[in-house]
Amino acid sequence: MSDLMTMYDSGEFFDELVDSKGNYRVSSDRLIRYLEDLSTDELEKRKQAAEATIEDMGISFTVYTDEGNIDRAWPFDIIPRTIDAEDWAIAEKGLKQRLTALNRFIDDLYHDQNCIKDGIIPAHIIEESKNFRPECVGVSPPYGVWAHICGTDLVRAGDGEFYVLEDNLRVPSGVSYMLENRAVTKRVLPELFENDDILPIDAYTSELFQTLKALSPRKVKQPEIVVLTPGIYNSAYFEHAFLAQQMGAELVEGNDLFVDDNDCVYMKTIHGPERVDVIYRRIDDEFIDPEVFNKDSMLGVPGLMRAWKAGNVALANAPGAGVADDKVVYAYVPALIRYYLNEEPILPNVETFLCENKEQREYVLANLDKLVVKPANESGGYGMLVGPHSTKKDQELFAKLIQENPRNYIAQPTLKLSTAPTLVGRGKLEPRHLDLRPFILQSKKTYVTTGGLTRVAMKKGSLVVNSSQGGGSKDTWIVRTKGAK
Repeated sequence: MSDLMTMYDSGEFFDELVDSKGNYRVSSDRLIRYLEDLSTDELEKRKQAAEATIEDMGISFTVYTDEGNIDRAWPFDIIPRTIDAEDWAIAEKGLKQRLTALNRFIDDLYHDQNCIKDGIIPAHIIEESKNFRPECVGVSPPYGVWAHICGTDLVRAGDGEFYVLEDNLRVPSGVSYMLENRAVTKRVLPELFENDDILPIDAYTSELFQTLKALSPRKVKQPEIVVLTPGIYNSAYFEHAFLAQQMGAELVEGNDLFVDDNDCVYMKTIHGPERVDVIYRRIDDEFIDPEVFNKDSMLGVPGLMRAWKAGNVALANAPGAGVADDKVVYAYVPALIRYYLNEEPILPNVETFLCENKEQREYVLANLDKLVVKPANESGGYGMLVGPHSTKKDQELFAKLIQENPRNYIAQPTLKLSTAPTLVGRGKLEPRHLDLRPFILQSKKTYVTTGGLTRVAMKKGSLVVNSSQGGGSKDTWIVRTKGAK
């Protein structure tokens, strides 16, 4: 019997496993009591077993540095994060609502632009968006869906409610790590999976396959689906290979494909060309077709946009979907939900200040030491200012950047992100801040993962959870508690 939780103190933050009085939450009670029955030596053995499993399974990610690309083992904490299934049911409903509205918004932008005509969002926001693609105007993808795979980042603040931090609609990554986290945890804590309280997550790859299959322009029994990767040097290459393998799809690079004179896409094989129906592309818009976008791109397929616009191949996500993956557009999503669905948003946004607005910009510039400032289109935790952890020099730099290009910056309050117990030393737990990235699939139907990828700020007091910035990860358990439906 260890005294694992005796000295644990979550402080002022909402903790996922322990309430403000130190009582174990219903969803975490069984987990914590199990961990407390482990000796310090046994807990250390489980931690070492997880590290060995990650190494054996080859779970890694790539960090880009000035010195070159570095492959690192996936940083993983063995203490799972638990969420009550009834709480999750509300979040799932909100995520489905949000992606439905976002897809209607994108489809509207590339057709009638009624949201602009009706004053829901200003025209200049779209005109100045670097992810609005005029080349996509008039295209109608199947089911009116542009963003087929979305990773929406959720946080819990001091009140314990879920808030949407941002939507990732271009090339969202991380789902393979969600699945591998569960595989590792089942090896390290197998006894806890002996009943059905912990809801399974392994349906994702079959749901992804069905989502992509529904997009096929040819109504054949087995459409040819491929995963288009930039190659082995991409930071998410592990995920590209993992998902292709799990779906039974071919993993291809740009030079494996070509477009013929009839604007159809083919894959080169040892048996000759094979028609491709659906491409799950993990390459940004500007690199997918050198005929249309970046003419120097060696990653894409010449003529791919012609084939897509002719309706001969489906692309997921569709080019141009990134127009909604803009942190300025994010501020308008609650209004877009009301406009397109005539519903109130189920999941609230975090309060957001738009630096293009003079009054809001003045407030931001006067409070840089208190706010989090983000560029409109960066990802991975890059290019942002976390006010309370910044220096005067950092704040002066961001003041200059904001004044030079106010449209490119938004600011949000520094949230009291929720915490969860994290193993930081031999038999020692401390609270660490975290977020959650569930994945939403949409084509013929909509599917939400059971939970998602929990990312953890491994440094004490840090709010930056991105793995590229020193963050780690946990398995996420959606737990059906006694008496719940």
